[in-house]
Amino acid sequence: MSDNDRTTEATWSPTAHGVLALPSGRLVRGRGLRHALPEGDAPHFGVYLLGKQPPEVPWDSRWLRWPDFRLPSDRERARELLREAWERAAGERVEVACGGGRGRTGTALACLAVLDGVPARDAVTYVRARYDRHAVETPWQRRYVARFADHG
Repeated sequence: MSDNDRTTEATWSPTAHGVLALPSGRLVRGRGLRHALPEGDAPHFGVYLLGKQPPEVPWDSRWLRWPDFRLPSDRERARELLREAWERAAGERVEVACGGGRGRTGTALACLAVLDGVPARDAVTYVRARYDRHAVETPWQRRYVARFADHG
């Protein structure tokens, strides 16, 4: 992406809907794809967590096969894409999204929090307090976050 393709605001507003502030100051937007695209700036990069390929978007994006209420089909690819999202969030508008914006998105945001230094045992609580109180919906999603730091 060239500098001309970027707006003057390189990252999200910390008060924008769905934006999670990580301890480092990185800002990542979580959202549900079943809802309308929020008004305002478009992402520079998106990671889409769905059981089937998402529709095309006009920004750089990656698809991770992740069926609803489950875990990523390819755990290594999940780790790679979440690390890329975390790295890019240092200077770009990054969004993570699934169908509803809670379970898979919350799980991925909690993993980003782990990458950002939040202890894995606290990451779900961190995301629920700062993003959505219903984030990370299943016991296996909570276990996935708790074990995320052990596999990398």
